[in-house]
Amino acid sequence: MLILGGSQFLGRAIAARACAAGHDVTCAARGLAGPIAQGARFVRIDRDVADGLAPLAGETFDTVVDVSRHPAQVRRAVAALKRPGVHWTFVSTISVYADNRVPGQRADTAPLREPAAEDVEHSTDAIYGAAKVACEQTVGTDAFICRAGLIAGPEDPTGRFAYWPARLARGGEVLAPGSPEDAVQFIDVRDLAQWIVHAAETRLTGIYDGIGPIRTRGEFLAECASALDASCTFTWVDRAFLEAHDVRRWAGPRSLPMWLPLPDYAGFLTRDTSPARAAGLNARPVGVTARDTLHWLNASKGPVIGLAAEEEKDVLAAWHAHQPVATGM
Repeated sequence: MLILGGSQFLGRAIAARACAAGHDVTCAARGLAGPIAQGARFVRIDRDVADGLAPLAGETFDTVVDVSRHPAQVRRAVAALKRPGVHWTFVSTISVYADNRVPGQRADTAPLREPAAEDVEHSTDAIYGAAKVACEQTVGTDAFICRAGLIAGPEDPTGRFAYWPARLARGGEVLAPGSPEDAVQFIDVRDLAQWIVHAAETRLTGIYDGIGPIRTRGEFLAECASALDASCTFTWVDRAFLEAHDVRRWAGPRSLPMWLPLPDYAGFLTRDTSPARAAGLNARPVGVTARDTLHWLNASKGPVIGLAAEEEKDVLAAWHAHQPVATGM
């Protein structure tokens, strides 16, 4: 197995899983993001230059996994390495979809964004998704295209999912966005890696959404808190109030991660992933992901990015001050 990347998060998880399964794994990357998985071989390449794959010349592989978001990098990889008999996996994203409002869409029928005409940096979901569409078209239909959703778990460099285990572990009153019935959908990085290795072993092809089952936000928070043995109460605050107090969506500083406003994104976290489950994708309990993520955070000082404790306290105070005072005789 050749992994184009393999030194960070999903790439490293794929390499670790493949090595554990007894495969001969090569990780080809610049080597700047971090160490590769134990047992894998490292080859230094630079995909930003025309001859950057030269260190792989003359080598043959049974299967290739590519996670790039840059169409030019993917074009060069396909030209240099994609041959008859080589199983090809391209890890894409659910950001390729043009319609985020309609719930329950499937990978085989959902409309896509227009492909990016040239390489662009990842600055918005739309630009990122358009670049991934172009990459998918370059790879072709004879490959396994895995459109990953939100990826969670240990070693996550984004700090998105990690915000919630870290916050819940502190206990107390927790600011929760929207309503308990809002949908949440994600995949543990280890489950996604296991499925990608399984797809290579079985030579699976086709286009799938690589994401776990739909949960309500109330269920998600309750299961995480229970797994962490955390004593929490949840105060649910609506979109208008959060936006009025500059609480941001999805990820980044001053955000409540994994929250997207409805109805604009009613379909983004409600994808029908039954085809992926039928093809071997399994998802571990959310509490296990939360507990393992918190353990990794505590052991490694990993990133937690979102609403700071004082910011959350201020928003909660403003919310309670905003509520009408009950009166009675």
